[in-house]
Amino acid sequence: MKNEDNTFANNGLLPEEMDLFCNARPVPYEPYSIEVVEKFFNWMRANSLWIMAFGTGCGAIELNPLMTSRFDANRYGIQVRPTPRQSSVFVIGGYSSVKTLKRIIRSYEQMQGPKFVLALGICTINGGMYWDSYNTIKRLDHYIPVDVYITGCMPRPEALLSGFFELKRKIKAGECDGANRYVKNLDWYKDNQKRVIKKWDMPDYNW
Repeated sequence: MKNEDNTFANNGLLPEEMDLFCNARPVPYEPYSIEVVEKFFNWMRANSLWIMAFGTGCGAIELNPLMTSRFDANRYGIQVRPTPRQSSVFVIGGYSSVKTLKRIIRSYEQMQGPKFVLALGICTINGGMYWDSYNTIKRLDHYIPVDVYITGCMPRPEALLSGFFELKRKIKAGECDGANRYVKNLDWYKDNQKRVIKKWDMPDYNW
């Protein structure tokens, strides 16, 4: 889709690349008009959490035991998927650096909505032991919306399951509106992102 007034143009792309990306703003997810139907949809979403794990460091070490026979997260409808477009839950474990922030944003924007974000570990939440590093993102929720925080260094698999249960509760209650917050406050998020990422070299709007 072309934007004739060039307001949201993907500057810097070659002419043959312009058709590969969308210049139009995303639209928020609108709940189904019949309340009981929307509740049923939320029930299905809560019981089919397909996660994309983005492990940036030691924060991701506890994700593997979660899928083993001892904790068996599959019985709760939690399944790891290989790509953003197949996933509904974005689990970010470990600290976020300036270098990885661009990949986090791109992965998040490629996910289909409604989508949810789970911040795993104190480093993801406020930088943790790296809080005074010049290269560490201290407030992930300034760049993408976060629905559930799981604190700890590192949280045990039991804590992860507790976080997923809280995510399930919020989805069923219709309280997980992070994807819509991202759309409605897109300019604010993009300003924050570009303040940190100096070499963007990717389209602004690429979902």
